[in-house]
Amino acid sequence: MPHEVIMPALGMAQETGLLVRWLKSPGDAVAVGDLLFEVETDKSTMEVEAPGDGFLTDLRAEAGAEVPVGDVIALISETAEGTGAAPEAKAGAAATVEVPEPAPAANDTDLPDGAEVIMPALGMAQDAGLIVAWHKGLGEAVASGDVLFEVETDKATMEVEAGHDGYVAALLAEAGEEAPVGDVIAIISASAPDAPVQRSLAGKTQEARTPERAEEPTPTPDPEPKTGKPPVPKPATHGRILASPKARRLALEQGLDLNRLVQAGYEQPYHAADIETLKTLPAAGQSGLRITAQIPARGFTALLTWIETETGTAPDPAAILAAMAGAALRRAMAADGLTIATETNGQTRSFPDPDRAGLGAAQEGDAPPTLLIRDLTGTRLTSISNTTATPQLCIGGAQTLTLTLDCAPDHLSAEAAQDFMTDLAGRLAEPLRHLL
Repeated sequence: MPHEVIMPALGMAQETGLLVRWLKSPGDAVAVGDLLFEVETDKSTMEVEAPGDGFLTDLRAEAGAEVPVGDVIALISETAEGTGAAPEAKAGAAATVEVPEPAPAANDTDLPDGAEVIMPALGMAQDAGLIVAWHKGLGEAVASGDVLFEVETDKATMEVEAGHDGYVAALLAEAGEEAPVGDVIAIISASAPDAPVQRSLAGKTQEARTPERAEEPTPTPDPEPKTGKPPVPKPATHGRILASPKARRLALEQGLDLNRLVQAGYEQPYHAADIETLKTLPAAGQSGLRITAQIPARGFTALLTWIETETGTAPDPAAILAAMAGAALRRAMAADGLTIATETNGQTRSFPDPDRAGLGAAQEGDAPPTLLIRDLTGTRLTSISNTTATPQLCIGGAQTLTLTLDCAPDHLSAEAAQDFMTDLAGRLAEPLRHLL
């Protein structure tokens, strides 16, 4: 008996799907799991697998056609000739996936009343979906078209809309958990819930606090200065990049490497819109690594005042900056023979191993610089684009100092650059760290 190939539902509100292309030709032999065709909606693009073994026959829809969900678009027959007639379409019928009835969850009677949100089927062979992230929290108001959560299978990542107006009354699965297709994973109530419910698939249930019982938030201290580079997300399982098939297809067509988004620290998963961001990243071989930090200027200013008071002579800020940068760079690179050059008001000076001679006592030399420091503190500038092959650190600002490092990956690895900037920012903010 032939297997029907139908247009799958990629979301609960989907009515049709665009058949982007067939990945097999009529008469081709196919096996369960072979990629059969590619379908796209306004939310995602995915490659659909063959539901059975046999031969692809009786194609009813061509590439580029908009097909209602549930319509039969081909058959997988026992022979390459097929039935010899086009299969009857099931117009308007939803694609069905045989999924065992979920076992009743504990405390189901305690769940709020409202519209149920289920895990959608992204493909005919899909049994479960991984919840990547919830975009709405407990008690939040939602509209039917608002993105409620993000779900991933091995073939697609998509944003799923709420499908109902109301309030998030219950979240029955946590981000990072895999829910079976058809399982209820959220409830949207018509009115604001008095006691919204948070639950994981492991069976843990937590009733959210009502405003009357909410505790005052504990004040948190100001965080340490952060570098300007976005935090790099944890790599996906087995190093796989999380991206929708549409994003992968666009990147392939335009000759772009999604791994550059990972290296730049942009959060996964990636969608078609992220391709525009990928286009703006520096081309390979350019000085593509930039890290920025901000610190209060009072620490370094107090150090200069203290030196002048103790010695009776005006300190040399360039030599002191070179010494601190040399110490931080030596630790980050675990290397000797470093030369730090400084540029102030157009005057360039070079200090070989400035941290070895003591604070501010470094002697000038003429060795090629390992790092160039541009001191912009007397100007309105905070940074200048790096036009040299040497790694460059710009320091600008008045009450707050802005540190901007530009370097190529072959000069300084991302990890070493981050360690250097963290160490140097700490020394400038609290000079006692350098002195000790």
